[in-house]
Amino acid sequence: MPAFRYEAVDDNGATKKGVVNADSPRSARADLRMQGLTPLNVEAISAQVDASGAAKSRGLGEKLSQVELALFTRQLASLLEAGLPLEQAFTALLEQAERPYVRDLIASIRAEVMGGAPFSDALSRHPRDFADIYRALVASGEQIGHLARVLSRLADYIERRNALVQKVRLAFTYPAIVTVVAFAIVIFLLTYVVPQIVSVFANTKQKLPLLTVMMLGVSNFVRAYGIYVGLALIGAFWMWRRALQQPDLKRRWHTWLLTAPIYGKFERSLNTARFASTLAITTGSGVPILRALDTSRDTLSNVAMKELVEQASASVREGVSLARALSAQKHFPPMLIHMIRAGEITGELPAMLERAANSQQQDLERRTLTIAGLLEPVLILAMGVVVLLIVLAVLMPIIEINQLVR
Repeated sequence: MPAFRYEAVDDNGATKKGVVNADSPRSARADLRMQGLTPLNVEAISAQVDASGAAKSRGLGEKLSQVELALFTRQLASLLEAGLPLEQAFTALLEQAERPYVRDLIASIRAEVMGGAPFSDALSRHPRDFADIYRALVASGEQIGHLARVLSRLADYIERRNALVQKVRLAFTYPAIVTVVAFAIVIFLLTYVVPQIVSVFANTKQKLPLLTVMMLGVSNFVRAYGIYVGLALIGAFWMWRRALQQPDLKRRWHTWLLTAPIYGKFERSLNTARFASTLAITTGSGVPILRALDTSRDTLSNVAMKELVEQASASVREGVSLARALSAQKHFPPMLIHMIRAGEITGELPAMLERAANSQQQDLERRTLTIAGLLEPVLILAMGVVVLLIVLAVLMPIIEINQLVR
């Protein structure tokens, strides 16, 4: 049954907004009148795919955030564990939703479910809000008859992922702020302070120190061509992003990132943590191993590691164990392979994958803090050296004048 967003007026003249399920706009208006409301506007809530099955483009902000996705999943799991039918659970979620887009989304899914569609099929009508892994796990939960348990595990997975992303962002926030402030201070000194002060000594026909002359040259260059250099850097970055759309170049770049000094271990830890955590929840939710590998592969951000997982998946399809298939590929940590081998021997692969995922996340947090800890003193030291050179370039003519006066 389709869902309609409405705006109506009650007997007291107060405006009310909400969502109503009806067969047609006319039926929706009739239902509103039966409730004592005078409809002003009734609009159908469409899904996020068109007739061809392609995703529709939406405006900025029209997407379920990761925090909202975690909250939606956790609340739905709790309601289902309490024994509420799926339709009533959606009704309760609809009443609690605050953002209009979230209300429309829940109403649209509720309408699909009330119309007889499976929950996973209703989610597939909203591909921008619910990723492939989310829909695959929901479908698995429906098949094995433990949707509430799968949703609870899925909520744990999303919350852990959000917490990890938040920690990484917070770790690099301070270095980013220091970098921006340092560039702003240096540009201000070069474009305004240095020319104003040094010009006084230049007018005295005094021979300026070499450092002052070099700093004046840099200042003049920044003032004359700084904007063009900035535009050139932006253009180069844009061209590099366009170039990375070529599969071969992107694969070679991502391969180099895995072995890059300092950052390479961070890249491997990040993708390994994603792979292990996704594989743990998919296998633990009853998803077949080959499909779980494909789903886990799609969560990786590094193309080179995606290809390694594809090769491992092909080996598993031929009958090779998962631990042996992954050990044949480089860049996967030995600890992960040992945990997978132990899980295959004991028959507790999901539990061992969960432990491996937690270990990789802890390793990622440690590497993130290490990189951020290295960046902070390096940036501060670099800024201090640059400011010191600028100050010396300004003070050296003053010192020479004082010596001449004496």
